[in-house]
Amino acid sequence: MPMGGTVGTQVEIAITGESIEGAGELLFTHPGLAAVRKLDANGQPEANKYVVKIAADTPGGIHEARLMTRLGISSSRVFSVGTLSEVVQATPNLTLATAMELKVNSICNGVMSVKSIDHYTFDAQKGHRYVLNCDSRGIDSKLDAVLIIADAGGRDLVVERRGKPLDFTATNDGKHFLKIHDITFKGGPAYFYRLSLQELPSEAPLPTFAATKTVSSFSWPPDGLAENSLSSETESNNLPAHAQKISLPCDISGSFYPAADVDTFEFTGTKGEVWWVEVASERFGRPTDPTVLIQHVSVDGPKEQLTDVAEFSDIASPMKPSTNGYAYDGPPYDGGSLDIIGKLVINDDGLHRLQLSDLFGGTRNDARNVYRLIIRKAAPDFALAGWGLHMELRNGDRNALSKPLALRGGITVALEVVAVRRDGFDGVIELVMKGLPDGVTAQGLKIPAGKTRGIMLVTADDKAPKSLSYVAFFGRSIVNGVEVERPVQMAAMAWPIVDSWGEIPSPRLVTGLPISVTGAEFAPISIAAKEKKVWEVTAGQKITIPLQHTRRSEFSGTVLQLKTSGAGFEQVPRFDVSLASDSSEVTLDLAALKTPPGDYLIAFYGSAVAKYQSSQEPSAKEKSVPKDTADIVVSEPIAIRVKPAEAK
Repeated sequence: MPMGGTVGTQVEIAITGESIEGAGELLFTHPGLAAVRKLDANGQPEANKYVVKIAADTPGGIHEARLMTRLGISSSRVFSVGTLSEVVQATPNLTLATAMELKVNSICNGVMSVKSIDHYTFDAQKGHRYVLNCDSRGIDSKLDAVLIIADAGGRDLVVERRGKPLDFTATNDGKHFLKIHDITFKGGPAYFYRLSLQELPSEAPLPTFAATKTVSSFSWPPDGLAENSLSSETESNNLPAHAQKISLPCDISGSFYPAADVDTFEFTGTKGEVWWVEVASERFGRPTDPTVLIQHVSVDGPKEQLTDVAEFSDIASPMKPSTNGYAYDGPPYDGGSLDIIGKLVINDDGLHRLQLSDLFGGTRNDARNVYRLIIRKAAPDFALAGWGLHMELRNGDRNALSKPLALRGGITVALEVVAVRRDGFDGVIELVMKGLPDGVTAQGLKIPAGKTRGIMLVTADDKAPKSLSYVAFFGRSIVNGVEVERPVQMAAMAWPIVDSWGEIPSPRLVTGLPISVTGAEFAPISIAAKEKKVWEVTAGQKITIPLQHTRRSEFSGTVLQLKTSGAGFEQVPRFDVSLASDSSEVTLDLAALKTPPGDYLIAFYGSAVAKYQSSQEPSAKEKSVPKDTADIVVSEPIAIRVKPAEAK
């Protein structure tokens, strides 16, 4: 707090959070932001307080901040940079009488109290236009804001309950009140906000406010796409008689505005041509659901004969997401999108008509609901996103599922990686990490040809020193005979999921991938093959691999159930290992798996409830009663070479 500042200034901020003991460096994802510890009168650092300098050339928008602590790197929070002056909420301001004055063209950083309404006041001029906006969900807050403008007597004039900006033109001079509250009147430290009040010319478009990116946006833009489109839609093109004439290929920008807008385009196609159609809108962060209908148009006398050629809607998720956001019938991340990538085959020569609309656009009337329509020859490619491997944990504990890569000694962490394949690309994708901290290794379980899921395994040696590195994480493949690399964009939850029944997950993309080693704690158990070698087996036979357990904790329960990950081995039946033993073994039946000859990398994974006790001088009570903490257990990767069977 505050959660942002004005470009070219410096601002004092305070950090709060969980497990941030021994807070050290405050790190930002943009070099224009630099933080130093705030010093007291004696020249000593004040606990959890920093001075952030915002360089004059720092771009406006949101940047991410992370804190280095005793346990390693923290999760991120966004820090907003803008040109408006900023203040911090003066409390209490819970009544009209204690309303805080907010100057026009400024921002107030605040925190909502439980069962309360925050009050502000400003002087308006008759006929002038004011835009009130509350950044909350877009900056990781749990607040679902209700905005109200009231007259000098506190009587409500305009209300916005959907999280949108409030666009208001004053009908009287003088004092007006601004009221803000959560839609269910919740509050607390996680319900922070940035309230902005701007005066704009009457004809000016409503501004677009910066926000974190949804997971679905990782597949945009295609590699090599120009920043701006080549042409724009020309209104009014709603009706076929006014269809906009285009030629292929094309790159067109437009908007689903006004409500129920249907943009119509016509082009001439030649039988046998193959095109790929892509539309981006939802991936821009807009609440839209594009749909495309393409028809062949032939004329029989005065009448048109229309033949459907193709209809496109959503981009399918690379893997089935969780049906309820929590249970592991899929991850609580959806890598698909309401946008469009589709193949168009021209079956007949002649005129074709394309209609582009927002599926539920009749309920939306916002000029900011823009889109970009691209029709191109096939340009095979892929886009990648990754997140921590998710699974169903015992006791309903979801708190351990989304954490930063703050590695304990001896741990292996699995990252799930998914691919959106573009324009028919179906090649193998190798997963690579570079720039890892000392004592940390990474091996990727590749994404097989035509598939959309792989695993990256990151292992910290139990002797790895405390360190931090920003790593490069990417996928590599051969496209049209050329090796290409594409970044893996990481996703995480904005908040740990503590209450799996009462909270809705808030996943988003994060910027950068820092990996740290704590140097202060160890994984409760490490599992690895007893020999670090390539295990060889003949196709159609069985292989038994002895495993060793390095146990560093007590557990609730005595059995750890493991599944297998790795292309060609996903169907290995679950098997049990003893949490009370230092060794076990697993037998893989290649005849049952029908695994063809080749080189493979596999890992075993499951979950256990460990007895955890903080090493930060715990109280006598904590010493006697360690906490039960659910842990995801992943083995170190195991290399297997399947040799061809001898010819009979």
